Amino acid sequence: MKNFLLWGAGAISFTIFMFGCTAPEPEGPAMPIGETVEIEPPLGLPPVPIPADNPPTAETIALGRKLYYDKALSVDNTVACASCHKPDAGFADPNQFSVGVNDGVGDRQSPPVMNAAYFNEQFWDGRAASLEEQAGGPVENPVEMAFTHEGVEERLSQDPQYVAAFEAAWGPGPITYEKVAKSIAAFERTVLVGNSPFDRYLFGGEKDAMSEEAIRGLEAFRDPEKGNCEVCHTINEEEGYALFTDNKYHNLGVGADIDGSLADEGRAKVTAQDADRGAFKTPHLRNVADSAPYMHDGHLKTLKEVLDFYIGAGNSNDFRDKEIHELDHLTGQERTDLIAFMEALSGEYPENVGDPGE
Repeated sequence: MKNFLLWGAGAISFTIFMFGCTAPEPEGPAMPIGETVEIEPPLGLPPVPIPADNPPTAETIALGRKLYYDKALSVDNTVACASCHKPDAGFADPNQFSVGVNDGVGDRQSPPVMNAAYFNEQFWDGRAASLEEQAGGPVENPVEMAFTHEGVEERLSQDPQYVAAFEAAWGPGPITYEKVAKSIAAFERTVLVGNSPFDRYLFGGEKDAMSEEAIRGLEAFRDPEKGNCEVCHTINEEEGYALFTDNKYHNLGVGADIDGSLADEGRAKVTAQDADRGAFKTPHLRNVADSAPYMHDGHLKTLKEVLDFYIGAGNSNDFRDKEIHELDHLTGQERTDLIAFMEALSGEYPENVGDPGE
């Protein structure tokens, strides 16, 4: 009886094939078919968080890299992910606001993609729970790529090279935007920057890796009585890494006018909580010297302007973070040292993250 059932199931499958029907898509999330690879973090960074439904493979990473630089994801083939997150600008945008299709202009500065794998949520206001979810937002944003997920699927499905690449990475089946987003996210998790002079000094034991100015700047950065910067831009010396972000949201008064009114509600747009009004995610400081301008509105053009902003305790408003205090007690030398330290956070970019077409 068991043999008959097995034979019968096989006969049914064979008959379906002969009549040209296709089996339905498997239920559940799309999963890569290749061998999982390990993403090795550089000195100063912890293991990369990996979602269970998107383990990185060589094929998905390579596909995501190609997609990241491809303008085909925009409605008029003029804008790619890399257009606003440029590898030669710290994987950010040197412009205050990025320009999308039809010269559409955004209202927030494009944050760096590098080390974004370590953020708990994505975007300045944390409205995306993952890199995968974030990869879906700009495509449908009318001032960025102004396209649709369905349009991307159709366009890529007409390209034989993409059809082959998706099949190699995800197996047989249609190209879906879920696979697009997961591939881009897999690539972005490889854009890791560490092994800076700071890392070699603090975690590598190279006591001459930083200048004397930068070493003093590190001390002022960590000292609660001086800069107190580490309260938000964290360093985990015991565990041997530094994310330089607490993964929280703070109101610094950026965008607040003279009467305390806020130009951008920030995190409160997501949570609808008054306590989150004007609060934005703490950015990491890796390669911060490469990724000007600064703050969510890009209004600060240099590291000195950033330091001066903090020295003045930001802009006053009803929701300003309680940790923001005036720093006018810092001497001129300490201010110079702090900038030298931030410059010492510039590390090495990994190989194989540039445009594969160049």
